[in-house]
Formats: sequence, C-alpha cells, structure tokens
Amino acid sequence: MNNNKRLLVDCMSFEISKDVINEAMRRGGPFVVKGVLQRAEAKNQNGRVYPKGILAREAAAYKSNFVAQRRALGELDHPESPVVNLKNVCCNVTELWFEGDDVKGNMEILSTPSGNIVRELIKNNIRLGVSSRGMGSVKQVGENTVEVQDDFNLICFDIVSNPSTHGAFINENTGGQIITPYSRIDSLIYDFLGELK
Repeated sequence: MNNNKRLLVDCMSFEISKDVINEAMRRGGPFVVKGVLQRAEAKNQNGRVYPKGILAREAAAYKSNFVAQRRALGELDHPESPVVNLKNVCCNVTELWFEGDDVKGNMEILSTPSGNIVRELIKNNIRLGVSSRGMGSVKQVGENTVEVQDDFNLICFDIVSNPSTHGAFINENTGGQIITPYSRIDSLIYDFLGELK
C-alpha cells in the first residue's frame, strides 16, 4: 500500500420533507432516497477535487462489485476504518450512475438499528449528509486545494451529520421537496440570497 494513501471522506447534505416520510410509511415498503452521492471536478469544503476519470472508474467498479450484488452497504457515521462494520450498517445503495460530473444513486434506508436511527432523524426534520469513504492519496494543486490521485479506491457511502461536499440532492423516490444547503453556513447564505430575489 502507498504510504501516502489515507482514508478520504467527503459528505453531501440532503433533507427530505414530511410528505416523503408519510408516503414511505403509508406504502410500508422500503424507504428509498435518491440524488447526488459525489461530484467530480469541483472543490469541496475539505479542499479536495475528484478528477472525473478517477471517480467514473471507481463508480463503475463499485456498481459492478457491490451495487449489482446487493452489498453496497454504508454505516451511520464514519468510522476510522476502511472496513464496513455490519453492526453499524444503515443503508444500501441499490442503483448508481454517472450524470454529468455527478455520481447519482438510489439508497435504501434499512430496518437495522442504525437505519432506524436514520429514519427517526429524518422524520424529525434533522438534516443529514451522505458521505463517500475511500482510500487514496492527494496532491497539492493550489492554495487550499488538493487533487485525489489515481490510487483512490471507493469503499462505500455512509450517512453522517456533518456535510462537506457541495451540492448533493437526495430525495425519496415518490416525491418530496428538494432542498439545496451544502452546510449550515451555506444554508444561511442561500436563505439570505433567496430573500433578496
């Protein structure tokens, strides 16, 4: 393993409306959210840029090796490990595709103890994030900017509380309002700018 290779985590925020929760509960089926899981060619709040070629390669490998085999599991919160711990699993990515510079997907929130925590937080209008976890090295390419290198390996997508990557939109499959805050500060800026329009 490359000595410079380290755990890389990047988060995207999402929020689901009460109507979405009520519809999912009424149907009694799986609770599925969808939207942007990761973005290429854009500097995130961690100062990282993922080249599109590298992210597309890893998304394709993840799709065939994990999503297609129904084992694209993610945890509640990011552990300090490159291994997915089954006792903390809360979600499973059921579909994954590239659209423009965005990796998009459908993510089922599971009925596990951690998945139930996610459901309850969403039902109580708590803003959460989806976060990619991978191993790789980075190269300084500008002031406060690093580029993820070719040795990057995507591990999974987790549910977390602290978003860092710009512009993810995950929404329940049958409807619901899409909200676009990237973080608490960006949310305030967007709310303020919206009032000026």
